[in-house]
Amino acid sequence: MELKVRGINYTPSQETLDFIDKKLKKLAFADDYLQDLDIAITRETKHIGYSINAGLHFKWKSDKVVTQDCIELFEGIELIADKIQSVAKKEKEKVKG
Repeated sequence: MELKVRGINYTPSQETLDFIDKKLKKLAFADDYLQDLDIAITRETKHIGYSINAGLHFKWKSDKVVTQDCIELFEGIELIADKIQSVAKKEKEKVKG
């Protein structure tokens, strides 16, 4: 799985990138069928907080998008990691069936 992290109105620090890697270790089960994962972290300019969007691209040409709005960045990363894991499991079960 190829991971891309980019920031919009924000430059992700090494600490943030390490935290994302740590949280996405739970996705090891999806390495066989998750082709790449594109995470965009947007710092809201008018409001306080962040918006995190994750695009999941599966090997069978299915794409899913997961979003999370948050005030605290690391809390948002934890929540988006859980959503990504849930979507990956559901997609795998749908393809199996």
